[in-house]
Amino acid sequence: MRYLLLISADEALEPEVISDEGLRRFQEWFADLERRGVLRAHEGLHPSAMATTVRVRDGEVLLTDGPFMETKDQIGGFALIECADLDEAVEIAAGHPAARFGQVEIRPVR
Repeated sequence: MRYLLLISADEALEPEVISDEGLRRFQEWFADLERRGVLRAHEGLHPSAMATTVRVRDGEVLLTDGPFMETKDQIGGFALIECADLDEAVEIAAGHPAARFGQVEIRPVR
């Protein structure tokens, strides 16, 4: 099964994430996924302030700078994994360092 992990947290916590300890934890998590052979893609995203949200209403394209939702927690990256089942995906998501201060949403890929 393939799963998309949507990794999100409060962007104000970025200094904690980029600390030496935060980077070490991430590198260990990443290396574990590579060792297992389950990682298909992983990308970090620029801050949500750089987002452009597109809506079409009554045939008109409406653009909004920034994220669609007004919330502190924003998606900061994603990982596409291929593993045996949801239990393994939960184990992988729980190991991501962001799960300690944010959350990792798991979505099955069609």
